[in-house]
Amino acid sequence: MVSMASRTVIPIDKNWQFKQADKQGGDEYRAVSQFPTNVHLDLMHHGLIPDPFIGKNENNVQWVGEAQWTYRTTFASPEVKAGAKAVLAFDGLDTFATVTLNGKVILEIDSMFLPERVDVTTHLSHSGDNELVITFDSAYLRGWKRVEQFPEHVWSCWNGDSSRLAVRKAQYHWGWDWGPALITCGPWRPVNLEIYESRLTDLYTNIDIDDCLKRAKVTAHATTEGTGATHVRVDVSLDGKYVASETIPATSTASVTFHIANPELWYPIRYGKQPLYTIKATLLADGTTIDTISKKIGLRRARLVEHALEDQPGTSFFFEINNIPIFCGGSNWIPADNFIPRISPKRYRDWVKLVADGNQFMIRVWGGGLYEEAEFYEACDEMGILVWHDFMFGCGNYPVWPEMLESIDREARVNVTRLRHHPSIVIWAGNNEDYQLAESEPLGYDRKDMNEANWLKSKFPARYIYEKVLADVCRDLIPDVPYHYGSPWGGKATTDPTIGDIHQWNVWHGSQEKYQNFDKLVGRFVSEFGMEAFPSVKTIDAYLPEGKNDPERYPQSSTVDFHNKAAGHERRLALYLVENMRYGPDPLEQYVYSTQLMQAECLASAYRLWKREWKGPGREYCGGALVWQINDCWPVSSWAICDYYLRPKHAYYTVKREMASISIGMTRREHQYPRDKYTRAHIDTKTKIEIWGSNLMLEDLTVDCVVKAWDVETGKETFSKNVVKFMVLPSNRSTEIYAMDVPVSAPGLESRTVVAAYLFRDGKQIARYVNWPEPLKYLHLQKPQHLTAELSSDLKSVAVKAEVPVKGVAVECEEDGVTFDDNLVDIVPGEVVHIGVGGASQNTVIATRYLNMLS
Repeated sequence: MVSMASRTVIPIDKNWQFKQADKQGGDEYRAVSQFPTNVHLDLMHHGLIPDPFIGKNENNVQWVGEAQWTYRTTFASPEVKAGAKAVLAFDGLDTFATVTLNGKVILEIDSMFLPERVDVTTHLSHSGDNELVITFDSAYLRGWKRVEQFPEHVWSCWNGDSSRLAVRKAQYHWGWDWGPALITCGPWRPVNLEIYESRLTDLYTNIDIDDCLKRAKVTAHATTEGTGATHVRVDVSLDGKYVASETIPATSTASVTFHIANPELWYPIRYGKQPLYTIKATLLADGTTIDTISKKIGLRRARLVEHALEDQPGTSFFFEINNIPIFCGGSNWIPADNFIPRISPKRYRDWVKLVADGNQFMIRVWGGGLYEEAEFYEACDEMGILVWHDFMFGCGNYPVWPEMLESIDREARVNVTRLRHHPSIVIWAGNNEDYQLAESEPLGYDRKDMNEANWLKSKFPARYIYEKVLADVCRDLIPDVPYHYGSPWGGKATTDPTIGDIHQWNVWHGSQEKYQNFDKLVGRFVSEFGMEAFPSVKTIDAYLPEGKNDPERYPQSSTVDFHNKAAGHERRLALYLVENMRYGPDPLEQYVYSTQLMQAECLASAYRLWKREWKGPGREYCGGALVWQINDCWPVSSWAICDYYLRPKHAYYTVKREMASISIGMTRREHQYPRDKYTRAHIDTKTKIEIWGSNLMLEDLTVDCVVKAWDVETGKETFSKNVVKFMVLPSNRSTEIYAMDVPVSAPGLESRTVVAAYLFRDGKQIARYVNWPEPLKYLHLQKPQHLTAELSSDLKSVAVKAEVPVKGVAVECEEDGVTFDDNLVDIVPGEVVHIGVGGASQNTVIATRYLNMLS
């Protein structure tokens, strides 16, 4: 009896070369810079184009996206036994590609998002090396040709241009209001040659946790291809220790069910641990292993809760994990680079760690980017970050000709199948803002029309994609994971704050509301909102061609403006700056600080005021807030709270403080009481402060609340009182604590009185917030004479203090590699604020910057 050989995987990652295919006079092949790769990386490697991220070089490389490019390599033929097959597996080709093997066309594709497998058993050379050639056409030009082929479609979009709607490729490659237009191509994911007679094609599980969380039912499904295999063994282990094992006959889909008592459950960060069970399938032929596949899974009970609310209309929208309601403060995610193959696994992990370290619970994978690399989701699984995942449609009216629908169905199925084992993914959404576009254009979208045939004939045919194609995919493949038609979606319109999620862009975009009014702009779940700021000065110096000596090194230069893609950013940044603070464009460092202070104040206001609406069972009036955005894809001024080089802006730290397990919030409101309805002279004005506490822990806390006040002009303390003693803050909600008039030393001094509130537990301070009269530009802040930031002897912390109230003290260090675990702190007399430091040495110099420092 001849034994069956195990599956062999041979990476086709050596000897790759590339050239321009349509260059007049021809072009020569050159070695690639890496593999996987794309054409811009290879051209930069050979000095054939400048770095598009530097200066205005983006303009000089646009020709690359309109050219054709060829990649080739050679590889030896392996031995293929009788009954076995050889398959070339292409994990990702970007985007319009024709593949030939030994001169014969074996594959033509038109989607970046689809892996492809080609049986090449009869095409392999038996007399010499095999030549594999991939020619990439211009996705940009092919997109425009498709637009012309379907003139009846309404080609409407925000960002980029209409050609992107016709191409299944990362949409941000066409340019966005935070990113450059760089149309890439190339083999962007691995290529492998597989030799096998039989193989495992997938391993997936259905997981059912009972209501009391004491038992888990895990049904594993191992799907196979080929003949000759006799059995499949499925093993479940945790931390290297076997939990269960069973061997069953091999069929096209072999299934086995395990019952696990007292399972170790997977929790979001801060609510428990993230144990990951390993489930492994082994394909056997008469006892011999011929293939294996393993995945890490988390056992957790996840629900999207949409129930009626007390005292308010509409329904809730929040996530419950293992019976714990979670206020999902978090961020939106865009691809971390325009050139995806150079995003290393470490860089993915570092980004997710920034999210986790920033006290955030959720990250939303936005619909104009990618179905990301495995390392991204693995990091989310391991660190307990929940994932909201859009399908890859964004800000457009997408077409639905039959071949496109077939491609989209395949795309959705293959990517949901690839990602469905990750416990971090708790919702899929059909698109980003496509319903919003349909409403605003308008495209005649009638939500009440439930006739699917009508959708296809309407001016908004993409509704069929979101409510039929993708809904069917999710029902078939992940019936236990919520599917949401789009983001935003719900209620009477996408702007309905009482049902579903909203994108709240009336700060910055829209009506350009004051960010102090975020409490009036709340929704049941705010999945986008944001405010722009400049990146680190170090980042600006990195993209200026001459660095610190560049003549364009000032905020209004054409190069600095070029590195901000938001329409009207000059006016909108200036609007929010001039409304809120005294600032000037020089020096650059202080202007950058001013924009970051403004962004930090804005975003902290949103998290603080919206989390106030998380009020416990039946009163979950706001279930989450996801800032736009955590990251950048290139060095740019944008809404990101960390820039391209993973340098946190100051908003990162204010968000981190607002999303701490215990926080205290405060707002001040002016109330006017006229003597009668006619007078404008006899009006009694009272300025009141409202104080609340947010306890996201799972235990009740008994706290004292202390309120203090200072005159910002004299620096003198004017009030200090323990206003509440032994108050219980119930678990996992926000609770109103106290309301009072602003404490002043004399009538009329409310506008120069700064108020701080503190929570103490058993005599230990556990939360702190300082509230200032606004707008800050009206304050006559005193310059501190004794502002100090002293590095501790063990180099682990900085102690910051001052003799007068100081707004927004930022600690800075020229030295690379020095990090801070907090920043942009408000300082009041009599306090020392300690900021953790990493990477410091005896030679580290800590500097400070603050509001009105140079005024």
